[in-house]
Amino acid sequence: MTKWIILLTSLIACASLALAVRTQLKTKRIFDSIEGMLRAAMHQEFLEKTYDETRLSKLETAFAHYLASSAISARAAAGERDQIKTLIADISHQTKTPLSNLLLYSELLQESDLTEDQKNNVDALHLQTEKLCFLIDSLVKLSRLENGILQMAPRTLSIAVLLQDICAQMLPKAAAKGLSLVCIPTDVYALFDCKWTTEALCNMVDNAIKYTGSGGITLSCIEYEMFARIDIADTGIGIREEDQPQIFGRFYRAGESREQEGVGIGLYLAREIVSAQNGYIRVTSVPGQGSVFSVFLPKEGS
Repeated sequence: MTKWIILLTSLIACASLALAVRTQLKTKRIFDSIEGMLRAAMHQEFLEKTYDETRLSKLETAFAHYLASSAISARAAAGERDQIKTLIADISHQTKTPLSNLLLYSELLQESDLTEDQKNNVDALHLQTEKLCFLIDSLVKLSRLENGILQMAPRTLSIAVLLQDICAQMLPKAAAKGLSLVCIPTDVYALFDCKWTTEALCNMVDNAIKYTGSGGITLSCIEYEMFARIDIADTGIGIREEDQPQIFGRFYRAGESREQEGVGIGLYLAREIVSAQNGYIRVTSVPGQGSVFSVFLPKEGS
């Protein structure tokens, strides 16, 4: 009797082992098939091979339908992107000449013999036209960035050269308000697109000049292991703590800033440009004492 029990136990163990091996081999074949499908899909070579009532055949069919749907969506997205690109180009082209003419004629009128009221009206017209030019230009740039039409081309470059170029561009505007604009020397290098990073930082310096009544703006850089931090410090009106999380929003303007000319898009554009380069911006501020905008740029590619 004992022998029969031992024999039966052995048979059950062998059967269980055989079943386990068979199940494992079946599972391996399934995973191999799925891996093959994914590999073929990555190389755009996927084809249905199994046509029966098995789960694998159903999986192949579902995967084929998914890929076909994804391809259609990709083509539709590409078509929409082309349409947006064309629309942006049309807007930029169609508005450039009328706005240039408005600026030209308003400048000619400013040189004419006008009464005080007429002069004030022409100055206001010229200022609003400049504001509209900036707004349209910024919106075109934003649309191109957000739709992937414009691509960043970061390279390892000198922060010192970047800051010196920005100071050279913005110094006349600061001097016109009686403000100082100081660039602290640095030997730090970082990874960034020179043209677009200059655009972002100029917008931030312009913002600092706009909201600083006395004192000045200082540009400096601090090096970390993975990032270079560019600080734009001003002695302006400052930003309330409750407004700080919102100042990078599109068209957002805090209460104190509404008295100044602006459209509330410069900081948003700056953030988009820096984010597109795997960087980020932080702000610290005390109302009445000024603000420090810190731009963190990566030192190496991610």
